[in-house]
Amino acid sequence: MNPDAANRRLARRFERLKRGNRAALVTFITAGDPDLETATAILHGLPEAGADIIELGMPFSDPMADGPAIQLANQRALKAGITLRKTLDMVADFRARDAHTPLILMGYYNPIYRYGNQRFIDHAISAGADGLIIVDLPPEQDDELCHPCLTAGLHWIRLTTPTTDAARLARVLANGSGFVYYVSITGITGTRSAANSAVQTAVARIRERTDLPVAVGFGVKTAEQVAQIAAAADAVVVGSAIIERIAKGLETKAGKEEIVAGVHGFVGELAGGLGSKNTQAR
Repeated sequence: MNPDAANRRLARRFERLKRGNRAALVTFITAGDPDLETATAILHGLPEAGADIIELGMPFSDPMADGPAIQLANQRALKAGITLRKTLDMVADFRARDAHTPLILMGYYNPIYRYGNQRFIDHAISAGADGLIIVDLPPEQDDELCHPCLTAGLHWIRLTTPTTDAARLARVLANGSGFVYYVSITGITGTRSAANSAVQTAVARIRERTDLPVAVGFGVKTAEQVAQIAAAADAVVVGSAIIERIAKGLETKAGKEEIVAGVHGFVGELAGGLGSKNTQAR
């Protein structure tokens, strides 16, 4: 794949949504959860269900920023035999069928370091990934992976939080690309939700300092919350609530097809908070 395609694909998606006066729905799943076959089926159906952008979690044994739901998803995926190589194969399989939906890899640095930084970058680009969100690499370590990714054509998506002050925000945004991910609460994923007024204030503050689209996540669980955040932000990220649907299906001993359909149905409900599903118009 031409590495420049990643940069264009994400920008085109935000441009199209902006023309339609609609925020993006960003959905997160963990690669290989609860098993490779089921996760692959979920991944392939997300765009039709209503996802505009996909975040695919790279399983790791110590996901320190994630709450119980995603921690358990990582454990299930690792137990099922998922590896970073198999995660990249999932990306390649998805990209072979869908040339338009942006896909971001999200996770922690340790598995990438063990895989080999340049080897990972090369394989991520050839698979068709559009960018990275690496939770535990701060701006002070940009030489480690951020700069090589940007040089190669992968977006480097920054996280900012309610505790990021003005000086730190400038540092955080310096090498960011694609979009800015605003973590709307302090703490771990999936535990609580931020007040809508606080989100509006934070998004406005970020927009004063960057032209990048602003995505808001952590604690979003309902179509109503999606609609509220979409009124202020360029994108709404939902992760733990989707993972919880998978876990619930496993608890009730639902079949794989039922789990997949349940996730896609829930994503459709969330997309309804934006006024419409992803129509797949290009």
